[in-house]
Amino acid sequence: MKIIGFAGDHAGFELKEITRKHVESLGYPCRDFGAFTADRSDYPDYAHPLAAAVEAGEVDMGMAFCGTGNGINITLNKYRTIRSAICWLPEIARLARAHNDANILVMPARFVAPEEMAAIADAFLNTAFEGGRHQRRVEKISAKNGLVQ
Repeated sequence: MKIIGFAGDHAGFELKEITRKHVESLGYPCRDFGAFTADRSDYPDYAHPLAAAVEAGEVDMGMAFCGTGNGINITLNKYRTIRSAICWLPEIARLARAHNDANILVMPARFVAPEEMAAIADAFLNTAFEGGRHQRRVEKISAKNGLVQ
């Protein structure tokens, strides 16, 4: 079973906790990179360890949370092999996996209600990358020395 990593700042703390418990209830082992309280914190402090763990294969996929989703998503996507996608609807999560082979789901905690979270997380976890015409596009995402290879 895939290991799922979690990260989020103070604004994402509550939704991260609810989502992690949901994912654990589905039988997935989880690794939490923080925050561990709702005290004010900085999303890069948690995004970097999550991204590094995905890159190293220590976790298979990730889920991350901050107020808008933007800050943590920008930080995660600084890593060459990370394809992080902000998803606020199940269909966006499904397409992020199917078309973009996203390996980290970001939920904007101030805009996703806890009762919507399960459908978004489930869509992300249960959708496979389609490959095919999307494979070429995904291969063009990573840049080396600022140039697309």
